[in-house]
Amino acid sequence: MPNLTAWSPRVLSLLRVIVALLFMEHGLMKLFHFPAPQPGGADPLPPIMLAAAGIEVVGGGLIALGLFTRPAAFVASGEMAAACFMVHAPKSFWPGSTRATQPSCSASPSSTWSSPAAGHGPWTGPCAGWSEGRSERRSRGSCPI
Repeated sequence: MPNLTAWSPRVLSLLRVIVALLFMEHGLMKLFHFPAPQPGGADPLPPIMLAAAGIEVVGGGLIALGLFTRPAAFVASGEMAAACFMVHAPKSFWPGSTRATQPSCSASPSSTWSSPAAGHGPWTGPCAGWSEGRSERRSRGSCPI
């Protein structure tokens, strides 16, 4: 079997993009009823749902593009954990005991937490990353701003 460590950064980037687009989809369903309206959603949305949708759309977009991935993923995973405790946990705390119509909230925060912990991967925007300052990126020509 060939050495798979060379594929690890690429798979990390792919996971980041897929999870971010799924996260962004939830916000778009709340705000714009795209690709479909959110089932059981109130119209007009309560303020807490508007805030959650904004975090999902903006955070998901930033994470998908690879811009400010660690802070965006930190805020997004906090929003997702709060939603889990407010909506899903009162019905059943244990992930395996929820009904088929009520999804468990154990996989989503853990996949979102992988981005702040592991970074953004190689397929990212030109100015992303917090390991070096903007002046270092500008001096080597990789950051136009």
